[in-house]
Amino acid sequence: MTTLENGSSTRELAGKRALVTGGSRGIGAAVVRQLLDAGAEVLTTARSATNTVPEGAAFVPADVRTRAGAEALAAAAREKLGGVDILVHNAGGARPHEGSSAIPDEEWQDALDLNYLASVRLDSLLAPEMRERRSGTIVHISSAAVLTPEVPPFLHYVAAKAALETYSRGLAAELAPFGVRVNAVAPGRVATPGGEATREQWAEVAERMGVAPDQSDGPTVPLGRDGHPDDIANAVLFLVSSRASWLTGRNLIVDGGEFPMG
Repeated sequence: MTTLENGSSTRELAGKRALVTGGSRGIGAAVVRQLLDAGAEVLTTARSATNTVPEGAAFVPADVRTRAGAEALAAAAREKLGGVDILVHNAGGARPHEGSSAIPDEEWQDALDLNYLASVRLDSLLAPEMRERRSGTIVHISSAAVLTPEVPPFLHYVAAKAALETYSRGLAAELAPFGVRVNAVAPGRVATPGGEATREQWAEVAERMGVAPDQSDGPTVPLGRDGHPDDIANAVLFLVSSRASWLTGRNLIVDGGEFPMG
C-alpha cells in the first residue's frame, strides 16, 4: 500500500497488470514490491527459478536476451495476467574488462542483448496491444553512467544503455498519440548485493589498468549516501501512476546528485 505524506494510503494501481523483468532481487524486487503495494497484479521474471521473488508476485523463468525468451515471456504475461498495462524493463548488467579493446565480441553482443535489445524485443510484442487499447506505460531502467561514460571497464554496458535511452525517446514519440507513455529511469550508485559485487570487480580491473582506487570508486554522491533500491522503485512507481500522466519521452535521473546534468 502506498503511503502519502499526510499519512493516508492509496492503492492507486488497483486493476493494473504489470510485468517486471529482473524482479527477483535489488532494484527489480523493490519495483515489484511497490507495484504490489499499490494494488497492481505483478508478474516478474529471471533467467532461472528463485526463492527471492517478493511474496504476491507471479514468476516465470525466462531469458530475455533472446527473441524466443521474449516471446515466451509475452505469452506467459497474456496467459497469467490477460495482458500488460505496465511494463518495466529492469534486467541488465555486464562484466568489467580492462578497456574496450579487451571486451570480446560475444560480450559486446551479450551487453546489447541484455541491456538494450531485450527491451526492444519485448516492447515489440506487448506495446502494440497497449497501442490498440490506447493506454499503457513502459519504463526502461537505464544508468546515470551514460551521462559521463568515462568508465572503460563497463563501456559495453554504458554504450548499450545509451542506445536504450535513445530508443526510449523514439518509442515515446511513436506511441504518445495512442495514449501510451514511455519513460526511462537512470539510477546512480545503488546499494545492492549485485552492485557491491560489480564495484569490487571494477576496483580490481581498475587496479590492473593503473587507475587510482579513488578514481575507480566513482565520484562522491553529494547527498552523502548510495541509493537504496526503493529510491529507484519510488521513481518507477511515480512514472507508471496517473500522477505522471503528462510525462513521456523523459529520462528521470535518480543518483543523489552524483553525475552532472547532460
